[in-house]
Amino acid sequence: MDNNSIDKGSTSQHNTRNFLAGNACILLATIFWGINVSVTKALIPDWMSAHGITAVRLIGGCILFWIASLFMKHKRIAGHDWLRFFLGGFIGLFGFIYLFVTSLKYGDPIDISIIMTLPPIFVILMGVLFQHRRPSWLECAGVIISFAGAVVVILDAGADKVNGSDRLLGDLLAVASTVCYAFYLVILEGPTKTYKPVTMLRWVFLFAAVPALILVPEMRYMPILHTAEAAPWLEIAFILFCPTFIAYFLVQPAIKSIGSELVSLYQYLLPVFATISAVMMGLGHLKWMQVIAMLIIVGGMVLTNFSKLRKHTGS
Repeated sequence: MDNNSIDKGSTSQHNTRNFLAGNACILLATIFWGINVSVTKALIPDWMSAHGITAVRLIGGCILFWIASLFMKHKRIAGHDWLRFFLGGFIGLFGFIYLFVTSLKYGDPIDISIIMTLPPIFVILMGVLFQHRRPSWLECAGVIISFAGAVVVILDAGADKVNGSDRLLGDLLAVASTVCYAFYLVILEGPTKTYKPVTMLRWVFLFAAVPALILVPEMRYMPILHTAEAAPWLEIAFILFCPTFIAYFLVQPAIKSIGSELVSLYQYLLPVFATISAVMMGLGHLKWMQVIAMLIIVGGMVLTNFSKLRKHTGS
């Protein structure tokens, strides 16, 4: 066996390990985000307010990222990137988490998790409006199909005679949160390729934590501060460390190893993990209408990603 064959074999094994590691990273992050929907719903309103959870996630996440940054070397931030960091944190991240948590105050966690598959749709639309990108007809079809799935969820919420108004408000707030998250992804797309995760996220979280400080005074009235029960404290600890801190670390190596297209597909597993955790925790019951909406949205986004794959491969 010659040296070239050995080199090709070792390279193949290395690529396979990277591919598996990348998939494992984004899968674990998606599991955290799915469970987070149910855990957040379990805390509101019995133990914490939506304002309180938002403040804990953003201010706590900011502290954790700055502590982590003390042990790493950082690239100097270019002057033109500061505005992106500010807008990404102040509007994108703060708006996303605040609206998402508030939506769970009113909405059904399974409904919310289905709607949370929509950010890639708004990323495409923002690309068309602000970056003059031209989506293919398959991408357009995928956008329309996925929107139809979201409409099914919202109409089903409005038809609920018992909790219809609250569910509808929760669903609309969830849609607004996905718009903020899409803005976050678009505005920080460039810096994500330039800086290490901690270098970028410590500043983004800092700019998101500033408006979150306004929510802190209300926290003194939260029941969680006046209980000795361990369960709510374990739940808020999970929210802070797993979907807020660890998951953001996992996304960057996943994109590097398997590419953004495959990473984005994992977004559509979020309702699966959210539904499983919600049913296990007794927070929701899966309905046929939700299953139909989930399949419609996932189908639309698979069509969109198939179109992107064709673009990249030139087929």
